[in-house]
Amino acid sequence: MDQTKIAKLQQMIDESERIVFFGGAGVSTESGIPDFRSVDGLYNQKYDYPPEQILSHTFFMRNRPEFYRFYYDKILVDGVEPNAAHYALAKLEEAGKLTAIVTQNIDGLHQKAGSKNVLEVHGTVLNNICMDCGKTFDLDYMMNQKAKKTMEPKCDKCGGVIKPDVVLYEEGLDQDILSESVRQISMADMLIVGGTSLVVYPAAGLVDYYRGNKLVLINKSSTGKESKADLVIQDSIGKVLSSINI
Repeated sequence: MDQTKIAKLQQMIDESERIVFFGGAGVSTESGIPDFRSVDGLYNQKYDYPPEQILSHTFFMRNRPEFYRFYYDKILVDGVEPNAAHYALAKLEEAGKLTAIVTQNIDGLHQKAGSKNVLEVHGTVLNNICMDCGKTFDLDYMMNQKAKKTMEPKCDKCGGVIKPDVVLYEEGLDQDILSESVRQISMADMLIVGGTSLVVYPAAGLVDYYRGNKLVLINKSSTGKESKADLVIQDSIGKVLSSINI
């Protein structure tokens, strides 16, 4: 790691009072969750259908057994735990420095690490909803369905189809979460962007609402936003954040 850049990051954090973290798949790959667009990610593996087709609203409505086969195999991954990045952010929030986490991830690992104010713009696997009566089911229920290989989970109240509370392709983002994300980012005195290539819109466009002078990009590869950043660190998000004194 570039210790000069780490020292600058430390100084920025020390001088800030309203930090917002905006993160993507790279935050969770260090916990063993595959990235959709990396060389070893879901987009580069072979299935009966392309992953982006399987994870679409149309596909879910037309072919739920195949959707759930993929969902159980690649999304509901067993034994996944938070990594150093998740714990560092939770500690930063506990210290009163971090006001919000805006994440594109759906895995719930930020909450598992102890973070409280997590805005999940693409939804979460922690919540699942009956499409008929609206009854909600938690992650444990769905993991049990996975264990039983139930390829079309049904509501135990009305028999309706259960849908994960995640934003599929062709679906719009939750406007309340989107609005709160915009509010938090626009009010931030420091924005840390980590583990995202900033190519998935409209979520990636949230970064443009930041108006401060402490925009930090932490990612292993280029994001295309480097020219707008005040500090760029190309390294592991977990390694970088765990090196900060909080």
